[in-house]
Amino acid sequence: MAQLIERTSPVPYYEQLFGILKDRIVGGEFPVGERLPSELELGREFGLARATVRQTLSKLESEGYARRVARRGVFAATPDASQGWLVQDTEGFLESQIRHGRTGIETTVIEAGYLVPPQHTAEALGLQPDEQAFALKRARSLDGKPALFSTNWLPRESGAVVAAAPDVLNGTGSLNSTLRNAGFVINGARRVIHAMRAPKEVARHLGVGPGAPVLRIRSLSWDQQDRYFDYYETWVLTGTVPLELNIVAT
Repeated sequence: MAQLIERTSPVPYYEQLFGILKDRIVGGEFPVGERLPSELELGREFGLARATVRQTLSKLESEGYARRVARRGVFAATPDASQGWLVQDTEGFLESQIRHGRTGIETTVIEAGYLVPPQHTAEALGLQPDEQAFALKRARSLDGKPALFSTNWLPRESGAVVAAAPDVLNGTGSLNSTLRNAGFVINGARRVIHAMRAPKEVARHLGVGPGAPVLRIRSLSWDQQDRYFDYYETWVLTGTVPLELNIVAT
């Protein structure tokens, strides 16, 4: 059965096409090393603009399912084994690790409920002074080693979704998948990474001394309606979870 782009889906077209082509590569329809259809051919097959197809092919390259050869085209590939977290992708830490076959991920929910966020968070989300957001604080370990500590702040609509998701609240479910299934699909995000010294609360949950060096990621996500629906602050021990960036020519 032919796979089609769902025009009424909140999932961006390039993400849908990525899933279709990835399935074809993994399923052997496009064997590793075989040239993929051109941007023009894919655009005709799926009724998409070349810019959308180009975005899909770049994502396939970024995740290792394709490789571009100058003046020859784009070819199916197999992703290399990854130990890190690809921070410029739309996936969260849990999703990225599962996709790469990593097991031994444990999540402990430290706190979940409505709180008044810090000023910088409220300003990023466009909240009014003293307006509450749903806060989700979690510590994560990988193979028994502390990996990261994060706080997600979610405004009213997306916060209500998470507040009603027991699997997320007990640490067994994916926050990103829960939000995506409720229609909060990332259309864009801005992420800033700083090398910092761990504050006391962060250090306690990561099992390091106060002031130990860590990387802090602040991220603001919005959907196709330009709604800000998630702001997170994650502190990462890169000795356990390296951060990865893939550079793809477009």
